Amino acid sequence: MLNFQLIEGGLAMEQPRWLDDEEQRTWRSFLLASRLLFDRVEQGLKQDADLSFAYYEILTRLSQAPGHSMRMVDLAAACVFDRSRLSHAIDRLVRQRWVRRTPSPSDGRGQLAELTEEGVEKVRQAARGHVDQVRSLMFDRLTREQQAALREISEVLATGMVDPPKLTSMGWPSQ
Repeated sequence: MLNFQLIEGGLAMEQPRWLDDEEQRTWRSFLLASRLLFDRVEQGLKQDADLSFAYYEILTRLSQAPGHSMRMVDLAAACVFDRSRLSHAIDRLVRQRWVRRTPSPSDGRGQLAELTEEGVEKVRQAARGHVDQVRSLMFDRLTREQQAALREISEVLATGMVDPPKLTSMGWPSQ
C-alpha cells in the first residue's frame, strides 16, 4: 500500500516498500510454481477429459453438493467466479448436457445448477486422471510436514484477502 505525506506545495507519495532479495525470490518461486502447477493441471484435464479446469471445478462442486445441485450464487462463490463468468460457463455446460438450470424452489428469482447423469459420468471420467496428476505434481513431492505448512500458509493468505464468512460460502474447510 502506498502512503501519502504532506510536503511543501502539496501531497507526495512515499516510495513503495520494495521487496528485498529474499522476498523477491519467494515471490518469483511462488509465481513460477503456481503457474506451472495450474498449466499442467489444465493440460492434463484437456488431454484426458477434454475439459478445462474451470469446468471441472464446477462439475466437481456440483457432484459433491447435496442432490448434485447448488444455487448459482453459492456455486459462483465456491468457484471464486463472478456471476457473469459462472453464467457463461453454465450455459456451455448446459449445451454439453452435463448441467441443467432449474428454478430455485426457495427463491423465485434464483436458479439452481444441477448436475445431469451425463455430468456425473464426465466428472468420474476426469477425476481419476486429475487426482493422479495432482498427487504426482504436488503431494508426492511434499512431506506431510511440508503439506501442513503449505496448507497453513494458504489459509493465512486466503483469510487475509477474504472475510471469514465469505470463505465459508466458498466451501472453506471447517477446522
